Amino acid sequence: MPPPADPTRFVLVQPSHAGNVGAVARAIKVMGFHDLVLVAPRWPDVLQRDEALAMASGATDVLAAARVVPTLAEALAGITHACATAMTPRDFGPPVYAPREHLAPLAASGHRVAFVFGPERTGLANDDVYRCQACLSIPTHPDFGSLNLAQAVQLLAYDWRQALGGFGVMRRTPAAQRADAAAVDGVLAHWQAVLQRIGYLNPAAPKKLLPRLRRLLQRAEPTVEEAHILRGIARAVEQAADGRPLRAAASQPAQGRDGLSG
Repeated sequence: MPPPADPTRFVLVQPSHAGNVGAVARAIKVMGFHDLVLVAPRWPDVLQRDEALAMASGATDVLAAARVVPTLAEALAGITHACATAMTPRDFGPPVYAPREHLAPLAASGHRVAFVFGPERTGLANDDVYRCQACLSIPTHPDFGSLNLAQAVQLLAYDWRQALGGFGVMRRTPAAQRADAAAVDGVLAHWQAVLQRIGYLNPAAPKKLLPRLRRLLQRAEPTVEEAHILRGIARAVEQAADGRPLRAAASQPAQGRDGLSG
């Protein structure tokens, strides 16, 4: 399936490490982007090199579709707003913004946007920065602002995706079923009987033990399975109090005829 149409391009100027190119491909794909252009890379076959393919790790389709061009002017063809990324202060050039400050209004502008990254060792040359309408500076610790190329791409790709609307969080586990009031009452009644049996609770002077236990359970909001576990523990206490051997708890508690885990 071809990637969806996208107004975003990521441009790497003179990248020198094939592994970084592969890692960049992965970084933009996980944020839903696919358009990658390389300007005069150190290795003409960088998109096919083993290091790039290994670091792409599932984003080899981005590498396969990437283009290599000789100049930044060609890389920016069709782009209406280019953002340079530069850490080095300059006394002349486009205005400098923090990414989120600039990207939020840019997302609503309808521009075709490019993010331009310079060589790993030197960063973008002044002439390349001058071709861009804005310069983005990722806020980092003032004493150590060095970012790996793929890290910088990942941060900007994330912020840009959020500015465009972001993706919903996918549930990795099913929603838990909360124990209802009757189940909580059952847990408390079971533990009341057990605590009386072992002498911890004096029925003649219960004080506020049971209301406090109820508050604890209400704050915890136990699931149905957790309520079964609490009653299973109560049963084990009863067995120990009677001197009966304990049964090992099952990894998945079974529900018996009395509604307790077996």
